[in-house]
Amino acid sequence: MTKNTQVFLAQRPIGEPTDECFGLREVDIPELGDNQVLIRVCWLSLDPYMRGRMHDVKSYADPLQIGDVIVGESTGVVLKSTSPDFVEGDAVAAHMGWQSHIVANADDPRLMRVDLNNGSLSAHLGVVGMTGRTAYFGLTEVGKPQPGETLVVAAASGAVGSAVGQIAKIKGLRAVGIAGGPEKCRYVKEELKFDACIDYKAGNLAAELAAACPDGIDIYFENVGGDVTKAVVPLLNPGARVPICGYISNYNDEDLANSETPFHILKTLDPVPEHRFFVVTEWQDRWVEATRQLGSWVQDGRLKYRESVGIGLENAPEYFRGMLKGKNFGKQLIKVADED
Repeated sequence: MTKNTQVFLAQRPIGEPTDECFGLREVDIPELGDNQVLIRVCWLSLDPYMRGRMHDVKSYADPLQIGDVIVGESTGVVLKSTSPDFVEGDAVAAHMGWQSHIVANADDPRLMRVDLNNGSLSAHLGVVGMTGRTAYFGLTEVGKPQPGETLVVAAASGAVGSAVGQIAKIKGLRAVGIAGGPEKCRYVKEELKFDACIDYKAGNLAAELAAACPDGIDIYFENVGGDVTKAVVPLLNPGARVPICGYISNYNDEDLANSETPFHILKTLDPVPEHRFFVVTEWQDRWVEATRQLGSWVQDGRLKYRESVGIGLENAPEYFRGMLKGKNFGKQLIKVADED
């Protein structure tokens, strides 16, 4: 009989999560009750926010407890259904953690039907899924872009950053990226068509950023924090906006409560620029709208994306650590099972 394989939190990490922080177990798949579906997971998304949920500190969401399945979103195919709303073979997305099979109530808000006309099953975890919607709403609703403005986005070759810059170009802005290494910078500038991309590993970030932004910075989309933020803030124009999606440079800090975050850095400025942390669930009632818009931009070639794929649920911790260090190129996914 098929079992459900789960990856769970075995112990809280101090600094970088080690193998001992993750456990692997097999559990029975329960019989379906009324109005439920059984999903075979095909793709798992790995995202930086997962590291924050491993701390025993409440933020915008409750922390994981020891023994909990690691939080995360996946896409897959319905194997069985007792719901009139789903049939065998339906493509779905579910925000129910690192596991090979999911039993979900059909009306659970964490379960969403996937329209493959908008993109592939894997893309619904990236450019037309949660990642793309994060870029879309963070930029348009928090960043409030206006044609002719200059946007800077850190982690510009990553899943969120690459979408932010391309959407900014679609909206008529100058887009400047920050990425790590010449290959990622070349991709951002030549393939994604950003106006410029600065290699923060080259050692000249502040000077090169100032040269790339002669009219200052109107929107800084924050993904990284630390030295990158410190290089950006002197260039912020009056009235600048800073959507804070995350700050990955701090996530492996041993004492996050005492870390210097973008909030601390921004509040040293006079005047303090408009800034706030946001989560994509603020616009959950508009997710379908956003996915359709993102899908149309992908189809007409204005929104490009790249995926980094690891194979096997048991290897997710290794790829998760690599993603936190910037080893991925594009959206980090784990292929859990074939789609057919």
